[in-house]
Amino acid sequence: MNIDTSMDPREFIARKAASLLPDGAVVNLGVGIPTMASDFIHDGIWIQSENGIIGVGRHAEPGVRKVESYCNASGEEIIPVKGACTFDVNMALGMLRAGQIDATVLGCFEVAENGDLANWTMPGKSPGMGGAMDIVCGTENVIVATRHCSKNGKSKIVKRFTYPLTGAGVVKTIITEYCLFSIVDEHLVLMEIRDGITVDELREITDADFTVSPDLKPMEVEV
Repeated sequence: MNIDTSMDPREFIARKAASLLPDGAVVNLGVGIPTMASDFIHDGIWIQSENGIIGVGRHAEPGVRKVESYCNASGEEIIPVKGACTFDVNMALGMLRAGQIDATVLGCFEVAENGDLANWTMPGKSPGMGGAMDIVCGTENVIVATRHCSKNGKSKIVKRFTYPLTGAGVVKTIITEYCLFSIVDEHLVLMEIRDGITVDELREITDADFTVSPDLKPMEVEV
């Protein structure tokens, strides 16, 4: 494996996720890598956060705290775009449940090859559900943006999940620092692969089974 390491892998994933979002979309960004995508999303896309804001913009400059501050789902200070509005969490979750969001980008602990998602808790921990179930049940286009493996080197893309379930068969796209998968009819299909890693090498670090698209493309991001 000979991957270009000049870009932080989390930033690479976030940039790729941002590039998949269409003009005019209303998008929810989950905690972690997904919220990084707000720095790379172009004008014309509205970011909604379940803590009660639509019109999330770029991250605020570190160390420069304003009198009136706004935060994203990760609790990071952001700059709202022109026309942004805030509301209570009940309305934010209502938007998600009612299908008013075009797409969501979420992190995960595990995602199964059939689209099952586990991202709200780990065994022995009870942080609370938050809006995870509302998001995946009410949003048609669920994109997972995650490192390919956990900190202990275990594949996050699995045959069957072992963590508590968030949503069954909800994921449409998986983005990692190595590749982009689509889930088609509960089967994992490799659509893009990053330069420097072969399909055989990818299989070695992926627990799930996958097929290779006949239109397989190089995985690239704009800088």
